[in-house]
Amino acid sequence: MDDLIAVSRAVGSMYMEWRRLRAGGLRSLQDSYAKLYEETKAFRFYTSDVIPGVLQTAAYATAIMSRFADASRTPDDMERAIAVKMERARVIHTGDHRFAFVVEESVLRYRLGGAEAMAGQLGHLLAVISLPRVSLGIIPFAAERTMWPVESFRVYDDRRVQVELVSAAVNVTTPGEVGEYVRTFAELQSFAVYGVEARRLITAAIAAVG
Repeated sequence: MDDLIAVSRAVGSMYMEWRRLRAGGLRSLQDSYAKLYEETKAFRFYTSDVIPGVLQTAAYATAIMSRFADASRTPDDMERAIAVKMERARVIHTGDHRFAFVVEESVLRYRLGGAEAMAGQLGHLLAVISLPRVSLGIIPFAAERTMWPVESFRVYDDRRVQVELVSAAVNVTTPGEVGEYVRTFAELQSFAVYGVEARRLITAAIAAVG
Protein backbone atom coordinates (compact mmCIF):
# COMPACT_ATOMS: atom_id res chain seq x y z
CA MET A 1 0.00 0.00 0.00
CA ASP A 2 2.82 2.45 0.85
CA ASP A 3 4.34 1.85 -2.58
CA LEU A 4 1.03 2.50 -4.34
CA ILE A 5 0.53 5.76 -2.46
CA ALA A 6 4.07 6.91 -3.28
CA VAL A 7 3.62 6.05 -6.95
CA SER A 8 0.38 8.03 -7.22
CA ARG A 9 2.03 11.08 -5.66
CA ALA A 10 5.24 10.93 -7.68
CA VAL A 11 4.07 9.80 -11.11
CA GLY A 12 4.32 13.31 -12.54
CA SER A 13 7.96 13.81 -11.51
CA MET A 14 9.29 10.27 -11.69
CA TYR A 15 10.62 10.53 -15.24
CA MET A 16 11.92 13.93 -16.35
CA GLU A 17 13.50 14.38 -19.77
CA TRP A 18 16.83 16.24 -19.70
CA ARG A 19 15.74 18.52 -22.54
CA ARG A 20 12.87 19.75 -20.35
CA LEU A 21 15.01 20.09 -17.24
CA ARG A 22 17.64 22.08 -19.15
CA ALA A 23 15.14 24.31 -20.91
CA GLY A 24 15.68 27.04 -18.31
CA GLY A 25 19.45 26.82 -18.59
CA LEU A 26 22.20 24.90 -16.83
CA ARG A 27 22.22 27.25 -13.85
CA SER A 28 18.49 26.68 -13.30
CA LEU A 29 19.10 22.93 -13.36
CA GLN A 30 21.83 23.25 -10.72
CA ASP A 31 19.62 25.50 -8.58
CA SER A 32 16.89 22.87 -8.61
CA TYR A 33 18.97 20.62 -6.34
CA ALA A 34 19.53 23.22 -3.60
CA LYS A 35 16.55 22.42 -1.35
CA LEU A 36 17.06 18.66 -1.62
CA TYR A 37 20.72 18.97 -0.60
CA GLU A 38 19.89 21.23 2.33
CA GLU A 39 17.25 18.83 3.68
CA THR A 40 19.13 15.54 3.23
CA LYS A 41 21.19 14.25 6.15
CA ALA A 42 22.57 11.00 4.73
CA PHE A 43 23.77 10.87 1.13
CA ARG A 44 24.78 7.70 -0.69
CA PHE A 45 26.41 8.03 -4.12
CA TYR A 46 27.36 5.17 -6.41
CA THR A 47 28.94 5.99 -9.76
CA SER A 48 30.19 3.80 -12.56
CA ASP A 49 30.79 6.63 -15.05
CA VAL A 50 32.01 9.95 -13.54
CA ILE A 51 33.22 11.42 -10.25
CA PRO A 52 30.17 12.23 -8.05
CA GLY A 53 28.99 15.82 -8.48
CA VAL A 54 29.75 17.15 -5.01
CA LEU A 55 33.33 15.87 -5.33
CA GLN A 56 33.96 17.46 -8.72
CA THR A 57 36.40 20.30 -9.34
CA ALA A 58 35.35 23.25 -11.49
CA ALA A 59 37.53 22.11 -14.41
CA TYR A 60 36.18 18.55 -14.33
CA ALA A 61 32.57 19.74 -13.96
CA THR A 62 33.04 22.12 -16.89
CA ALA A 63 34.24 19.26 -19.08
CA ILE A 64 31.10 17.30 -18.24
CA MET A 65 28.60 20.14 -18.46
CA SER A 66 29.98 21.53 -21.72
CA ARG A 67 28.43 18.54 -23.47
CA PHE A 68 25.02 19.87 -22.51
CA ALA A 69 25.56 23.56 -23.27
CA ASP A 70 24.14 23.35 -26.78
CA ALA A 71 21.19 21.28 -25.61
CA SER A 72 20.29 23.93 -23.04
CA ARG A 73 20.43 26.64 -25.74
CA THR A 74 22.07 28.95 -23.21
CA PRO A 75 25.82 28.52 -23.84
CA ASP A 76 26.59 31.67 -21.82
CA ASP A 77 25.01 29.98 -18.79
CA MET A 78 27.99 27.70 -18.17
CA GLU A 79 30.03 29.93 -15.87
CA ARG A 80 27.07 30.68 -13.61
CA ALA A 81 26.03 27.02 -13.55
CA ILE A 82 29.52 25.93 -12.49
CA ALA A 83 29.56 28.58 -9.74
CA VAL A 84 26.26 27.27 -8.37
CA LYS A 85 27.52 23.67 -8.55
CA MET A 86 30.71 24.55 -6.68
CA GLU A 87 28.72 26.39 -4.01
CA ARG A 88 26.49 23.35 -3.55
CA ALA A 89 29.58 21.15 -3.16
CA ARG A 90 30.35 23.04 0.06
CA VAL A 91 27.66 20.89 1.67
CA ILE A 92 30.34 18.28 2.48
CA HIS A 93 31.97 20.84 4.80
CA THR A 94 28.86 22.23 6.50
CA GLY A 95 25.99 21.16 8.73
CA ASP A 96 25.51 17.63 9.96
CA HIS A 97 25.31 15.91 6.58
CA ARG A 98 27.00 12.53 6.06
CA PHE A 99 28.29 11.23 2.74
CA ALA A 100 29.04 7.70 1.58
CA PHE A 101 30.56 7.37 -1.89
CA VAL A 102 31.32 4.22 -3.85
CA VAL A 103 32.94 4.53 -7.28
CA GLU A 104 34.27 1.99 -9.72
CA GLU A 105 38.03 2.17 -10.31
CA SER A 106 37.30 2.82 -13.98
CA VAL A 107 35.89 6.23 -13.00
CA LEU A 108 39.38 7.25 -11.92
CA ARG A 109 40.72 6.32 -15.36
CA TYR A 110 38.19 7.94 -17.70
CA ARG A 111 39.96 11.10 -18.90
CA LEU A 112 37.53 14.03 -18.99
CA GLY A 113 38.72 17.59 -19.59
CA GLY A 114 42.30 16.74 -20.48
CA ALA A 115 45.28 15.63 -18.43
CA GLU A 116 45.53 18.75 -16.26
CA ALA A 117 41.85 18.76 -15.32
CA MET A 118 41.91 15.03 -14.60
CA ALA A 119 45.03 15.24 -12.44
CA GLY A 120 43.49 18.12 -10.50
CA GLN A 121 40.29 16.17 -9.98
CA LEU A 122 42.09 13.11 -8.69
CA GLY A 123 44.21 15.28 -6.41
CA HIS A 124 41.00 16.75 -5.00
CA LEU A 125 39.79 13.24 -4.16
CA LEU A 126 42.93 12.71 -2.10
CA ALA A 127 42.08 15.88 -0.17
CA VAL A 128 38.45 15.02 0.60
CA ILE A 129 38.96 11.34 1.40
CA SER A 130 40.09 12.22 4.92
CA LEU A 131 37.14 14.47 5.77
CA PRO A 132 35.35 13.14 8.88
CA ARG A 133 31.88 13.27 7.32
CA VAL A 134 32.98 11.56 4.08
CA SER A 135 33.38 7.84 3.34
CA LEU A 136 34.92 7.16 -0.08
CA GLY A 137 35.18 3.59 -1.28
CA ILE A 138 36.63 2.46 -4.59
CA ILE A 139 35.83 -0.89 -6.17
CA PRO A 140 39.09 -2.17 -7.72
CA PHE A 141 39.20 -3.77 -11.14
CA ALA A 142 40.43 -6.95 -9.47
CA ALA A 143 37.75 -7.11 -6.77
CA GLU A 144 35.93 -10.41 -6.43
CA ARG A 145 32.29 -9.49 -6.66
CA THR A 146 28.84 -10.98 -6.95
CA MET A 147 27.31 -7.87 -8.55
CA TRP A 148 28.35 -6.22 -11.79
CA PRO A 149 28.60 -2.42 -12.19
CA VAL A 150 25.11 -0.93 -12.41
CA GLU A 151 23.69 2.45 -13.37
CA SER A 152 24.93 5.39 -11.33
CA PHE A 153 22.49 6.46 -8.62
CA ARG A 154 22.12 8.71 -5.60
CA VAL A 155 20.15 7.94 -2.43
CA TYR A 156 18.88 10.85 -0.34
CA ASP A 157 18.27 9.60 3.21
CA ASP A 158 15.98 6.58 2.75
CA ARG A 159 13.25 8.47 0.93
CA ARG A 160 14.41 9.25 -2.60
CA VAL A 161 16.72 7.86 -5.28
CA GLN A 162 17.77 9.61 -8.46
CA VAL A 163 19.09 7.69 -11.43
CA GLU A 164 20.55 9.57 -14.39
CA LEU A 165 19.92 8.07 -17.82
CA VAL A 166 21.08 9.36 -21.20
CA SER A 167 17.73 10.98 -21.92
CA ALA A 168 16.20 11.58 -18.51
CA ALA A 169 16.46 11.76 -14.74
CA VAL A 170 14.44 9.08 -12.97
CA ASN A 171 13.23 9.86 -9.45
CA VAL A 172 12.36 6.83 -7.32
CA THR A 173 10.30 7.38 -4.17
CA THR A 174 8.35 4.18 -3.62
CA PRO A 175 9.60 2.62 -0.36
CA GLY A 176 10.15 -0.82 -1.90
CA GLU A 177 12.28 0.47 -4.76
CA VAL A 178 14.23 2.86 -2.54
CA GLY A 179 14.96 -0.07 -0.23
CA GLU A 180 16.26 -2.08 -3.17
CA TYR A 181 18.74 0.68 -4.04
CA VAL A 182 19.82 0.96 -0.39
CA ARG A 183 20.51 -2.79 -0.30
CA THR A 184 22.34 -2.60 -3.63
CA PHE A 185 24.51 0.22 -2.31
CA ALA A 186 25.42 -1.83 0.77
CA GLU A 187 26.43 -4.76 -1.43
CA LEU A 188 28.56 -2.53 -3.65
CA GLN A 189 30.21 -1.10 -0.54
CA SER A 190 31.31 -4.59 0.44
CA PHE A 191 33.46 -4.82 -2.71
CA ALA A 192 35.17 -1.46 -2.16
CA VAL A 193 38.46 -0.60 -0.53
CA TYR A 194 38.93 2.39 1.75
CA GLY A 195 41.65 4.45 3.41
CA VAL A 196 45.20 3.56 2.41
CA GLU A 197 44.09 1.17 -0.34
CA ALA A 198 41.73 3.75 -1.85
CA ARG A 199 44.51 6.35 -1.77
CA ARG A 200 46.80 3.91 -3.55
CA LEU A 201 44.31 3.50 -6.40
CA ILE A 202 43.87 7.25 -6.75
CA THR A 203 47.62 7.86 -6.69
CA ALA A 204 48.12 5.21 -9.37
CA ALA A 205 45.47 6.88 -11.52
CA ILE A 206 47.24 10.24 -11.14
CA ALA A 207 50.52 8.65 -12.23
CA ALA A 208 48.77 7.17 -15.28
CA VAL A 209 47.56 10.62 -16.39
CA GLY A 210 51.20 11.43 -17.17
